[in-house]
Amino acid sequence: MKFSRLALAFLLFSSFAAFSCASKKLPSKDFQIVKGDGGKVAVNAEIADTYETRQRGFMERESIPDGTGMLFVFESDRILSFWMKNTPTPLSIAYIDSEGKIRDIFDMKPYSLSEIVSTVSVRYALEVPQGWFERTGVKVGDTVLGVKDETAKGEIRR
Repeated sequence: MKFSRLALAFLLFSSFAAFSCASKKLPSKDFQIVKGDGGKVAVNAEIADTYETRQRGFMERESIPDGTGMLFVFESDRILSFWMKNTPTPLSIAYIDSEGKIRDIFDMKPYSLSEIVSTVSVRYALEVPQGWFERTGVKVGDTVLGVKDETAKGEIRR
């Protein structure tokens, strides 16, 4: 009987620990986006640079404040595809090439399993609250400074 209670307690603790880790914020960094008119916009982005953190993203996050986001860092340029599985907050995504140039911006619907695919090979993706790019005047062709300093950790799993 004690073993069963101990096993149940372990399972409950493990589930709680996994849930707690899933909702923790990742280390973040401030980035500047240089707009076409020369103006700059700041964004503080959590860095998702491992397979696990990229898979988790903003899943189950109820709130993402304006001026913040998540930068997904990949090992090499490629066509990227994102979805909103288990993500309750509406987001916008910018696909960014290896030089920091924004190549695409798309809006994404909460919980949608539809894939949002980059139109060209890119190295990074920046997710922010939906409409933030439009509100700040950030457009395709603008440049995100500092992304080239970020490198992916770990190998790609297929």
